[in-house]
Amino acid sequence: MTQTDLSVILPEILLAVFAMAALLGAVYSGKDKLATLITWATVVVMAVLGVWLALSRGGAETAFHGMFIDDAFARYGKVTILLSAAAVLAISESYMTRRGLLRFEYPILVALAAVGMMMMVSAGDLMSLYMGLELQSLSLYVVTSIRRDSERSTEAGLKYFVLGALASGMLLYGASLCYGFAGTTSFEGIVAATAEGAPIGLLFGLVFLITGLAFKVSAVPFHMWTPDVYEGAPTPVTAFLATAPKVAAMLLLARLMQDAFSQVVADWSQVLALISVLSMFLGAIAGIGQTNIKRLMAYSSISHMGFAMMGLAAGTQTGVQAMLVYMTIYVTMNIGTFAFILSMSRDGQPVTEIASLNMFSKREPLKALAMLVLLFSLAGVPPLVGFFGKWWVLKAAVDANLFWLAVGGVVASVIGAFYYLRIVYYMYFGDEGDALDGTMTPVPWLALMGSALLMLVGVVNLFGIEGMAAAAAAALVP
Repeated sequence: MTQTDLSVILPEILLAVFAMAALLGAVYSGKDKLATLITWATVVVMAVLGVWLALSRGGAETAFHGMFIDDAFARYGKVTILLSAAAVLAISESYMTRRGLLRFEYPILVALAAVGMMMMVSAGDLMSLYMGLELQSLSLYVVTSIRRDSERSTEAGLKYFVLGALASGMLLYGASLCYGFAGTTSFEGIVAATAEGAPIGLLFGLVFLITGLAFKVSAVPFHMWTPDVYEGAPTPVTAFLATAPKVAAMLLLARLMQDAFSQVVADWSQVLALISVLSMFLGAIAGIGQTNIKRLMAYSSISHMGFAMMGLAAGTQTGVQAMLVYMTIYVTMNIGTFAFILSMSRDGQPVTEIASLNMFSKREPLKALAMLVLLFSLAGVPPLVGFFGKWWVLKAAVDANLFWLAVGGVVASVIGAFYYLRIVYYMYFGDEGDALDGTMTPVPWLALMGSALLMLVGVVNLFGIEGMAAAAAAALVP
């Protein structure tokens, strides 16, 4: 370990040291007394690190003999992960406090999960890949079941843990096959081993690796945990699960495919294309019958991961760029949407039934309008920013001659629009019923309005994220 290695992983070290210092401070000061302070300190630290990485420039650097890669692709992912995690923590603080759920462990676990995600997008070796993945996963298992007096929360945590352990086992089995047939765990070594065609054993390993990561992004047919975990976990945790971890897993999948298996694009492209189309259609069709908005967002997430995977299936630099743009827009939309869901309550109790939004626009016209913009953007209705996200991935698929996949994406998008528009129908044309409280603390209100505004104003040039995504994609796919 040299000074150069440490300087490359400095952001991860700073966040990990902060998390450990916060843990010690909380334990020695009476545990939950400092929960609010630690939460906001974590928000500030992650936001500052995110801005720092966004402003940093430079070429690709490696640390620990290529096990850790710091390039434009990794920095793009880390900025998205850190800022989205900070935003979710910020909008959830008031909710967790009101419900008596704000334990000091919550922000610390989120910070440690973020460290794992940062490791994931910088992985240059199957060993470092697994280390980052498990640090993220172990933290998420705990926060999912953080509401210990709730059967549904503990059940959600148990389901997530059991299926997550199964996914980790599959990923490790795939890694062991790759090691056995390539003779190395480094991505560079695997590229060299596949230069003249991949042995059948190595391709089996690749399939198991894709399977393990498909669990993490809740792609079909490895999605079965998603609706139950989203519904059972506390709503702020659901918001976190739907944002930063999805970005990390999708970028890790891109890193693995393009860095380690760039010589066999035709083999893995078919697998990703199949997973993509299945995810889009299942998410679109299964969401139609949902009455709980958290379960609906779970199926929405499955569908959106299918669209993002369409970009990866193209196997091109443009496809990776499209995926990065799509994931950034997806995270922004979800933060605003969950800020609204966090505010849904009646008589001080959280409400998640979609029907409870009947005639919400009559009582809260501004919030209803912001939610309408976000829902239309999630559905991909032009000219909102969400439409351009789908346009990018569809174009990438067409450019790669995956016409059938692009057509499937358009059809799935039309089907999925139904359940987004149904929420709008309830808000504007539903039957009068028991009114929601309508109260919203300042930070979630700002997140809702800001997210909706970005979906409108970003139409001009997407705030330049396509240029940043192009630079990130060029760093990954020469």
